[in-house]
Amino acid sequence: MENLPKKVRSKKLNTSVDLTAMVSVSFLLIIFFMLVGELSKPKGIDLSLPNNEPICNPIACIDGNRLYTILLDDDDKIITYSGLLRYPVEIPKEVKFGKNGIRTEVFLKKKEIFEYMSALGKPKSGVIIIIKPSEKSNFKNLVDILDEMKIAKIDAYAIVNEFTPEESNLLASK
Repeated sequence: MENLPKKVRSKKLNTSVDLTAMVSVSFLLIIFFMLVGELSKPKGIDLSLPNNEPICNPIACIDGNRLYTILLDDDDKIITYSGLLRYPVEIPKEVKFGKNGIRTEVFLKKKEIFEYMSALGKPKSGVIIIIKPSEKSNFKNLVDILDEMKIAKIDAYAIVNEFTPEESNLLASK
C-alpha cells in the first residue's frame, strides 16, 4: 500500500474581480449623460416685460412696439408693418427684396427699436421679427428672408404660418 501514488490536490485559488476600472467607467458614463442632458435643454429668449400695449400669452408678455412683421406673398412681394396690425406703429408698406429693399428696412427697424428700448432702460431687448409666408409664396423667398435675418444679425425671429383676417385682407388688397 505504500507504493500507491498520492493524490495530488490542486490548490484552489481565490478568484476576485477588481472592480476599480468598472467603477471609473460608470462614473464617466454618469458624468457624460448628465452633461448631455444639460446641454440638450432648449434655450429661452428674454422677452422682457412690456410698457405699452402688451401681448400676453401663458409664457410671457412682450412690448408690441418691438414687433416687426414681414408678410411674404407670390411674385416676390413683401409687406411689412410694425407693432400689431390693429394698432400699427407705422402703416403697412410694400418693399422689395435686396440690399436697398428689405435689408435696409430691417437694419432701420433694428436701430429704431434698439433706441426705443434703450430709452426705456432695456438696451438688451431688441426687435422681434415675425415672418409669415403665405401659401402662394415660394421657398426661395423664405430662404432669402432668413438670409437677411442672418445678415442683419437679428437674434429673435419666428416663422409663423397663421394669418389673421386683417393680414389676409392686407395681402389681397396690395
